[in-house]
Amino acid sequence: MRKEPPSVLLITASSPDIQRVRSTRVLNFQQITMPYLAAFLPRHWTVRHVDEVATRVDPGLAADLVAITFHTPSAPHAYATADRFRQRGSTVVLGGPHVTLLPDEAQAHADAIFIGEAEETWPEFLADFEAGRHRARYFSPSAPSLRGVPAARQELFHRRDHTAGVLFASRGCPYRCDFCSVAVMYRGKLRRRPVDEVASEYASFRGKVVILWDDNIVADRAYAKELFRALARHGKWWSSQASIHAADDEELLELAARSGCKQLFVGLESITQASMDGVSKGFNRVRDYARAIRRIHAHGIAVQAGIVFGFDHDRPGVFAETLDFLEEVGVQNATFNMLTPFPGTPLHERLMAEGRILTRDWSRFNGRKHVVFRPLHMSAEALQAGFDYANRRFYSLNSIRRRLSRSPVGLFWTLPLNLAYRFALGRADSPAQ
Repeated sequence: MRKEPPSVLLITASSPDIQRVRSTRVLNFQQITMPYLAAFLPRHWTVRHVDEVATRVDPGLAADLVAITFHTPSAPHAYATADRFRQRGSTVVLGGPHVTLLPDEAQAHADAIFIGEAEETWPEFLADFEAGRHRARYFSPSAPSLRGVPAARQELFHRRDHTAGVLFASRGCPYRCDFCSVAVMYRGKLRRRPVDEVASEYASFRGKVVILWDDNIVADRAYAKELFRALARHGKWWSSQASIHAADDEELLELAARSGCKQLFVGLESITQASMDGVSKGFNRVRDYARAIRRIHAHGIAVQAGIVFGFDHDRPGVFAETLDFLEEVGVQNATFNMLTPFPGTPLHERLMAEGRILTRDWSRFNGRKHVVFRPLHMSAEALQAGFDYANRRFYSLNSIRRRLSRSPVGLFWTLPLNLAYRFALGRADSPAQ
């Protein structure tokens, strides 16, 4: 048994490479994992959180326990960090999406790993650690309940992301899109926190703007409506992710707007129906996109479109065709990515079987600066060039004017945000960069 209270260093890992790739992102919302897991720590523990989006890890830091969470493109960096702390005598544990997808790889760099969700296994490990013993792997065979989970420790939020804070109401998504790691992580299961517990945490933030870090806030419409009614009384603004199905329910949109919803991130992915059918996302009916966006806008809610280039049905004309559509319907914001076959997903398995994966250097799996597979109807260079064109055109002055004049929802904040993205892209393209 330990005599002194243990010290723990929590690291939200983000490599220098991915930071450069994401340098054009004006908004980098706080990752909730470590502040949330910190809430499970016994109060006598000494805890420190380093979020590498805000500051780099000091290699001289000392801690009994070092816990690191990371996504695939930061895996090599996270492994190197883990190896350094292990060499200095700290016990190192790893978790997060990449660990769940490739546990055997991660195991070589850790004293213990966490596969899947950690509401049950993290407290179990902490008790084992204090007792001077622990297993090499912690895995919860069933999805843990989200009832009664603690609120994230807000003093451990470090990013200046223009929000009061982040929280989650639900976890998972019922759909199983071939390219989505969420479907693999949570095995297609959707869980919900009790509405009163979410509302209490939501009300605790000192500020106006809150991010609901849900995979699909409208996956359970009855739950979403109950949640929106509870949030409305607090007078804040919020944004979250939603499937296109949000537009099918006028009552849901009305309740969302009344509760303070200012923007929804909607994964349109592609304007080609064959592409959606080919990756098990055929429930996205491309013919309905324009109508769905108009209905969301009619409730005063901005749309941030998630767009992916590189599907097997994409041809060189897809870039201009997509931008024509986004400008025509007046989408306020967009996030563009190149198709990335993350390990463990059905997409990765199919492309591996077809011999089309170009690298296993995970640092290149960033969706923006490197093409990591061989596209079917264009070269890798053409996909990269088309992606770059889409970003430049979308945030050009002409496109900003055209889009925001067609649908001036939230113009007082969407216009400055678009201009900020334009400036960030221009700075990244300058020779000094």
